Amino acid sequence: MNKKERVIAAFRGEEVDHVPVCMWKHVPARYWGDDDLFAECQVNSFRNTDVDFMKLSGDKYFPWPAPLLDHLEKTEDLFKLEPLGPLHPHIRGQIERTRKVVKGLGGECISLYLVFVPLSCLRLKIGYPMMMKMIRENPEAVKYACRVIAEDLKILVKGIVEDAGADGIFYSVQNGEVDRFTAEEYRDWVMPSDLEVLNYANSLSSMNAIHLCAWEGVPNRLEVWKDYHASVVSWSRYMDIMDIQEAKKQFGCTVWGGFDNRAGTFLYTASREEIEKETASLIAQGGKKGYILGSDCSMHDELDEERIRWVAEASRKI
Repeated sequence: MNKKERVIAAFRGEEVDHVPVCMWKHVPARYWGDDDLFAECQVNSFRNTDVDFMKLSGDKYFPWPAPLLDHLEKTEDLFKLEPLGPLHPHIRGQIERTRKVVKGLGGECISLYLVFVPLSCLRLKIGYPMMMKMIRENPEAVKYACRVIAEDLKILVKGIVEDAGADGIFYSVQNGEVDRFTAEEYRDWVMPSDLEVLNYANSLSSMNAIHLCAWEGVPNRLEVWKDYHASVVSWSRYMDIMDIQEAKKQFGCTVWGGFDNRAGTFLYTASREEIEKETASLIAQGGKKGYILGSDCSMHDELDEERIRWVAEASRKI
């Protein structure tokens, strides 16, 4: 199998010759102002790590740039939020930059583009404290804002897949920490706009992954995502479910994970021999059907990409 064949088979839950590997880092801010350099950085990362497929970064485009959000004073003002539209630089810029990355990859691998859920797009602009204050003051206003953002995200997803040539999206679902919302609040306030984007992405491609993000360091209330479906679930093994077979059973699809992403943990400090042994152990636990080797979330800047390559090379010996 080549890399594309291997990853497509893994996404389908079919047996593979070697368990695919994909771990990722954010692109350094010094490259954000030049799309050519940004694309070159992503392509170089693919070459340096020798991973089987690429999670493409959305760095620079995280905060939602609606002018209303720059001077938001009252929660009810969110009812005035308007879509950015398909020609807005925030949308077109991501599509055009991704097109350059995909072109640079030369058809050698599958690529998934990072998309945050609507509430996270809002939070990345106004911050967690204001987001939480507003959603408790007037959840209908926040839900309205999320619906508006969802409409724009669907335009983005369509452009990323159909114009830029990415194979699907890496959909980062957040805000599910056990101490943030009750299950009922999450289903009412967050889920509808999340699923609007996810279901649309699934209508365009079968090569989508859901990332159950645990970047806050708090376990997630996993039951709120039981109705979120994609070919693959990227989960936080060190926050939510340690046992790989249990994760497979709970999510009912191919699972993606294994290594702790946090700075100073095993992958950052272990010897090559130790990393090769851990890679073999994870593959023995996950098997060659329905498992992809990865990490809980983004690796930190200090991780030498050579260490990701050690994992990729080790997986191909098993």
